[in-house]
Amino acid sequence: MTVGPAPLWKDDAMTTTQDLPATTTVCIAGCGPAGAVLGLLLARAGIDVVVLEKHADFLRDFRGDTVHASTMQVLAELDLLEGFEELPQQRTTSISLMTDDGFVTLGDFTRLPGRFQCLSMVPQYELLDFLTTEAARSSSFALHRQVEVVGLVEEDGAVTGVRYRRTAGGGSEGELRALLTVAADGRSSAVRRAAGMSPVEFGAPMDVLWYRLPKRAGDPGASFARLVPGRLLPMIDRGGYWQGAYTMPKGTVASLRAAGIEALRADLARAMPFLADRLDGALRSWDDTGFLEVRVNRLRRWYRPGLLCIGDAAHAMSPVAGVGINLAVQDAVAAANALVLPLRRGAVTPRDLRRVQRRRDLPTRVTQLVQRGVQRQMFGAAGDPVPPRGVPVPLRVMSRVPPLLRLFSRFMAIGIRNEHVDVTLLGPAGAPARALR
Repeated sequence: MTVGPAPLWKDDAMTTTQDLPATTTVCIAGCGPAGAVLGLLLARAGIDVVVLEKHADFLRDFRGDTVHASTMQVLAELDLLEGFEELPQQRTTSISLMTDDGFVTLGDFTRLPGRFQCLSMVPQYELLDFLTTEAARSSSFALHRQVEVVGLVEEDGAVTGVRYRRTAGGGSEGELRALLTVAADGRSSAVRRAAGMSPVEFGAPMDVLWYRLPKRAGDPGASFARLVPGRLLPMIDRGGYWQGAYTMPKGTVASLRAAGIEALRADLARAMPFLADRLDGALRSWDDTGFLEVRVNRLRRWYRPGLLCIGDAAHAMSPVAGVGINLAVQDAVAAANALVLPLRRGAVTPRDLRRVQRRRDLPTRVTQLVQRGVQRQMFGAAGDPVPPRGVPVPLRVMSRVPPLLRLFSRFMAIGIRNEHVDVTLLGPAGAPARALR
């Protein structure tokens, strides 16, 4: 199942079909936002980097597609904003809750500091294609698709590379040695598991179904979220269609499916009557939905000698406020800023890796604290028999007090501790980085 027309890959050369090298400087497992941005930054710095992606392409079931103001700033610092703006996208300057009593503003981005006063909704496959195409302009970058990391190579307690298996062409296996291995392979990270690293789980009161519905004349003109008792139904404007999310109490997806797809259609029609004329054709079966088990967790320690975890591999975020991609990109920028010089020296120590976690740990903790607070207010605690009804008082107060609204808007669009690319470490696209001074 895909969420839109298949993209036209702009540069097939970005994916190498040749045998993997035996060694590299950095091996990145996973080519989501964290892996793609880190690969781009390291390649721009002249660091040899191999990115391993287990899938054949970037098309996935429904996934987060929000590009934040802080991410646009990173792209601007890399002189990639013009190319990014050519991607299909819908920009929004506000986020609202649709209630039975009207709309309640949760985010107003028109007064954000800096260059960008908006969020942009970009299909993630388009964003990843764009980032990896730009990275491939540097000869030090290689992306290998259909290569799955199945284990780690270790020597004297340090990670010195990965064991991999090709997911096509007979499933051949091999080893790739690297000075540094980066786990950017998501919330179910195989690299993290192979390293024996287990995150602390904080729990979440809901899970999510994603789906797609046609957009028609007369529909609301921008992205919004419909609030019903104990449930939030985000509707993301994709131009020609809506990407919708159906939240449900944790662990109830089996009972929902047992009731039949008709029950889901009826619930959506009650919550948003304007959708009633298109539900039968768009949601014919459960195959027209994608399921996300919501998890909120983080590692106590993001690293081992020779290994660093970033993005969801280090901390799975709630979908509240849609900041997961933002955190992943910021992790990648912080990692590049901290590690380019040690990588050039040919020695990355645990102290170097600790610098990355110390830089990003506080933003992760604060973001998860806010997300968990919003979850409790809107959905109750996991297992609550009676969900909250109406707009929680703290959110209603926030929407009516401009300084609080500006603060929460900044949290969504920029986040905590905004990272900037250290451009002194980079060279122009397609050229080696400038020599160390």
